[in-house]
Amino acid sequence: MRRTIAAFAVVVSAAMAAGCMPQGHMKNVREAADGDRVTVGTVQKEIRVGMSGVEVIEQLGSPNIVQTDSEGREVWIYDKFATESVAQESRAGIGALILGLTPILGGGVSASGSSSASSDSQRTLTVIIKFDTGSRVRDFSYHTSRF
Repeated sequence: MRRTIAAFAVVVSAAMAAGCMPQGHMKNVREAADGDRVTVGTVQKEIRVGMSGVEVIEQLGSPNIVQTDSEGREVWIYDKFATESVAQESRAGIGALILGLTPILGGGVSASGSSSASSDSQRTLTVIIKFDTGSRVRDFSYHTSRF
């Protein structure tokens, strides 16, 4: 009888440990409507002083805003944002394993439970590219935030 109870305790412990592991994990990132993938890494790696506007567009896509400064030089602004949603669900269910031991214990034992959590966060990236009078990049900067 002691061996039966010890075996039952081991099976229940293993089932509970396995049941507490995440059953489903979903991560969904929705990018800005135009689908361009502008990142800090792309700006740092690819954008250089002296590039033409065509080269910038090849790397970052079309800017959101184009304006001119007080001297008539173009300034391009890329203003991107993304919402990141993370959802996680955990289930602790050992009813199926215990059901097989019901004849040994002389009764029906069942335990189950579940929990879920989700969170949303926002990311923004603003890139400002300033051109000279010859339409070449003279300066660029960027700012990123997450909240």
